[in-house]
Amino acid sequence: MDDYVPDFLAGKDDGASRDEDERAEEAIEAGNAIPTSGFKRQVLKRGIFKAASLQDKLLEKLISQIIPAEASTGGVIGPEIPDGMSAYAARPPFSVGTMSNNFRRFNARIGVVFKFQARVVRLLSWRKPTQTLSLLAVYTFVCLDPYLLVVLPILITLVTILIPSFIARHPAPTSEDRLRDMDYRPRGPPLAPARTVKPAKELSSDFFKNLGHLQNSMEDFSVVHDQLVSFVVPNTNFSDEALSSAIFVILCLVAATMSLTAHLIPWRYLALVAGWMAICSGHPGIGRLAARLQAGLSTPPTPTTIPSDVKIPPAGHPTLAPAPSNPSPFSLASLPQLFKSFAKDDITLSSTPETREVEIFELQRLSASTQEWEPWLFSPSPHDPLSPSRISNSRPKGTRFFEDVLPPPGWEWSEKKWALDLWSREWVEERIITGVEVETEGERWVYDILNEHEGEHGVGVVDFEKEGAAGGGKDGSKGRRPEISWEEGEEGTGRRGEWRRRRWVRLVKRKSVGVNS
Repeated sequence: MDDYVPDFLAGKDDGASRDEDERAEEAIEAGNAIPTSGFKRQVLKRGIFKAASLQDKLLEKLISQIIPAEASTGGVIGPEIPDGMSAYAARPPFSVGTMSNNFRRFNARIGVVFKFQARVVRLLSWRKPTQTLSLLAVYTFVCLDPYLLVVLPILITLVTILIPSFIARHPAPTSEDRLRDMDYRPRGPPLAPARTVKPAKELSSDFFKNLGHLQNSMEDFSVVHDQLVSFVVPNTNFSDEALSSAIFVILCLVAATMSLTAHLIPWRYLALVAGWMAICSGHPGIGRLAARLQAGLSTPPTPTTIPSDVKIPPAGHPTLAPAPSNPSPFSLASLPQLFKSFAKDDITLSSTPETREVEIFELQRLSASTQEWEPWLFSPSPHDPLSPSRISNSRPKGTRFFEDVLPPPGWEWSEKKWALDLWSREWVEERIITGVEVETEGERWVYDILNEHEGEHGVGVVDFEKEGAAGGGKDGSKGRRPEISWEEGEEGTGRRGEWRRRRWVRLVKRKSVGVNS
C-alpha cells in the first residue's frame, strides 16, 4: 500500500473512469486480485468516502437527539417567513451530511480568494517596487479625480480577465521555436484551448493547501473579532456609564459638527495622504527604521561613573536640581488622560431610580341570591360597561387576593402599602367611561347603572353622593325619573348594575442591576 498512498494524497490523476471503479468493486466482490495501482487508489478513495459517510450519518443521528425538533426541522429563518423571502426560507435545515458536502465543495473553490489575498500581500509588501508604484499612481489619479472609480472596474476586467484569456488562446512564440522574428503577432486561428476555472480535486495537494489557508483565516478572524470586542464593547455597553456617556456626547457633537462642516474638508487630499502613508509603511526600509527606533528606546541608559575628584555634597546641603520638563498639554499621549478626566468630572449620573405609579382595580359583583356585594378579583382593567371584555361577555382577568398583585417586570415596590384613589371621578373622566355612578365620598366605588327603559346600560356619569339621597331628584319629586347626563352630573335613580370597582395606586421603582449581574 505504501507505493500508491503518496500519489493518491498528492492528487495525481491517473485517468481512471467510472467504469474502472465499477470493475474494481466487482473484482473485490468476486474475490479476484486487482491488477493495477489505479484500481487500488479508486478503491481506497471510495472506502474513505464510505467511511466518512457512515461517520456523518452517526453524527447526524446524535445531533438529532440533541437539537430540539422544531429547530432541526425548521428552515433557516423560522416559522414566520417575511414577504419576498420564501425561496430563502425554504432552504434545507442543518444536516451533517449536507454540511460536510457543502464544506468540501466550498474548500475546493475557495482557492481563488487565497490567491488574490497572496497577490495583494505581495503588492503591498514592495516585493516588486514597480508594481507597488503603479498601484500608488492609480490610487493618486483616483483620489484627485473620484469619477475614475467608474472606469476602474472596467479596466480591471480588461487587464486581469480578458487580455490574459486572449493570450492563453493565442500564446506568444517561445525561444524553443527558433524563429527569426520573435514579435508577438496574434493572428490566425486560436492555438490553445480556452482557460477554465476548475475546482481543486478532493484530497489533492491544492485541496489541502486550501484547508490550511482556511484554517489560518478562521484563526485570524477570531483574533481580530476578539480584539475588536475587547476594545469596543466595554467602552460602548455602558458597563462604565460615565465613559460610555462621554463617548455618546462626543459622538453627538462630532456628528452635529460634521453635518455642517463636512463639505469644507478636503477629503481627496486626506485620502491621498492616508493611502500613501499606509502603503509606504509596508516598505522594508520603513520596517527596519522602526525596528531600530524601537530597539533604541528599549535599551536602558548606561550608568555614568562619578570621577574621584568630584565632591559629593553632604546630606541636607541645598543643591540645584534640574527643572522638570513639563509635557505639552495638547500632546497625543495626554488625550486618553484628558478624556478620562472629562468622563469622571463632567459627566453627572443620577443615582436615584426612576419611579412610576401603578394601578389596580378592585372588582366586586352583586350576588343574585343575597343582593350583597361579593369580592371578585383585582384586575388591571376597570371592567366598565363598554370595555371589550364586557361586550364579549368574557370573564375579567386578575387575581383573587391583594397580596398576589405583582409589580411590572423590571420594577419593584417603592411603597409598602396600596393607597385608595380618592379622586374617583378624575380617572373615570380620563378614560371616558360611560354608564356608571361615581362615589365622591366614602369608599369611592364606581357602580354600573342600568337604563330600565332601554334595557341597556345608561350613558353618562352620575355623582349620587354629591346630589343627595338616592330616592329623589333635585326638586324632591319621586315619580319622575331624571335624565342621565354627563355634563350635569345629576343623580341617577335607576337600578344599579352587577359590577362595581374602585382604584388602588402604588409607587414602583426600577430594579438596580449590579455590575456582576
